[in-house]
Amino acid sequence: MSIHPLAGQPAPPSMLINIAELVAAYYTLQPDVSQQTQRVTFGTSGHRGSSLPGSFNEAHIQAITQAVCDYRQQQGIDGPLFMGIDTHALSWPAQISALQVLAANQMHVCIAADSGYTPTPVISHAILGHNRQAEKQADGIVITPSHNPSSDGGFKYNPPHGGPADTDVTDVIEQRANEILQNALAEVQLMSPADALHSETVQLYDYVTPYVEDLENVIDMQAIAQSGIRIGADALGGSGLGYYSAIKERYGLNMQVFHDSLDSTFSFMRVDKDGKIRMDCSSPYAMAGLVDMKDDFDIAFGNDTDFDRHGIVCKSMGLMNPNHYLSVAIDYLAKNRPQWKKDLAIGKTLVSSSMIDRVATSLERKVQEVPVGFKWFVDGLLHEKIFFAGEESAGASFLRKDGGVWSTDKDGIILNLLAAEITAKTGRDPGEYYQALTAKFGAPVYARMDAPASLQQKAILKNLQAEDVKESLLAGEPIQAILTKAPGNDAAIGGLKVVAENGWFALRPSGTENIYKIYAESFIDENHLQRIQQEAQAMVKNLL
Repeated sequence: MSIHPLAGQPAPPSMLINIAELVAAYYTLQPDVSQQTQRVTFGTSGHRGSSLPGSFNEAHIQAITQAVCDYRQQQGIDGPLFMGIDTHALSWPAQISALQVLAANQMHVCIAADSGYTPTPVISHAILGHNRQAEKQADGIVITPSHNPSSDGGFKYNPPHGGPADTDVTDVIEQRANEILQNALAEVQLMSPADALHSETVQLYDYVTPYVEDLENVIDMQAIAQSGIRIGADALGGSGLGYYSAIKERYGLNMQVFHDSLDSTFSFMRVDKDGKIRMDCSSPYAMAGLVDMKDDFDIAFGNDTDFDRHGIVCKSMGLMNPNHYLSVAIDYLAKNRPQWKKDLAIGKTLVSSSMIDRVATSLERKVQEVPVGFKWFVDGLLHEKIFFAGEESAGASFLRKDGGVWSTDKDGIILNLLAAEITAKTGRDPGEYYQALTAKFGAPVYARMDAPASLQQKAILKNLQAEDVKESLLAGEPIQAILTKAPGNDAAIGGLKVVAENGWFALRPSGTENIYKIYAESFIDENHLQRIQQEAQAMVKNLL
């Protein structure tokens, strides 16, 4: 996919969404359930779409929410439902639609006080905190399309374990929601917006205080404050608008906060590589504004719109590749959390850097390699079998200082604050820390490529088998393994991974966009990586 000429530049006004048009379409367009693109579809992170093409409209949200209510009743989940939204323009209307259904079904639902916004990890933290001490189990909904463009909406369900729902849950909700759509919403219990907002079952909840006050139990906040390091925190206009200011005040940090006011057009963003406004904190194009200021801070960071991803900006190297930072975080945490058990493993997705494996070997820790999707880490974090879980797309979480579970969903806030802790306690920013790792283990070159793919092409790629690959060499080296299942849990990859001695690539269709992705890494050099990428592209062409 070629780089757009405006990539990394301020977004021109002509590129901004028309919020009125988007919201009007949300309420007026009715999805055609005979069209696959307008049905409810749960991908890697819930149902996503946009109101204009009829893939994220009021009917979708009412149907999905009723399906969630039906699922809760079937499972005997009778505690509160914690609900959060991000700052995408469609999130607020979707929350009202969901509340109309939840209140009519007599569900006890907690939404942010003061018309606030709530990050994904805060919902996970709230669910786990409630379920540790209450008999009636809680679950949650997060209305967000994550870092997707500003025209999109999204809806995720988190069961009582606090993390992303697995397919055994989402398949049930998806099927039921589509049945409801096909029946013209006849089975949806509904209350008027005004009655729902004033319902006794709808509680205005303070999400900020308990989360912010608990941070000292997962991050050495005192060390950060005492060091006086200069911190730049970019909220990127996302759901954590009020969180960094609260953290700064609570712990006395030398922190400057940017873009912490609501702008659902995201007009302050730099244009991403494909010419879209996308709040992707792992993209050097989207993050170019903060990168330009890197020398003003000892450490700087940003988050995507629902704050489950992290983007680390260092003086030493600008925006860190997410894989590089995962390796740094793992090495640092393993050496600086003395209360953790020594037999805890490390969770990584199979498209994350092999540098993690080399770090793990030096730490004498096992690696649990799983398919893409944070849901695969939920059990390991919840039952404290892994101390760290990370995926290549800048999503990760880790345990509390005492070895207890912090969250079972990605938490971009604690990963960003960990970068500040590392800088404060080691005197090196994470980029310098990573350079020390490469001196010891070698310097891998890693990249991800995206290309358009139709639904039919995505289906082909998702169901590939090892025997579909006819090649025996990868960039001149014998192919050592062709994986369609993850070594860590034997679960289907939804694509495949081809491995040679000094390089590998993985191929998989996106669960949320009409693209496929090629991840590749070389432990030799950039030319070797490009050769791997070229051969991977040729292989895809043959497979399709």
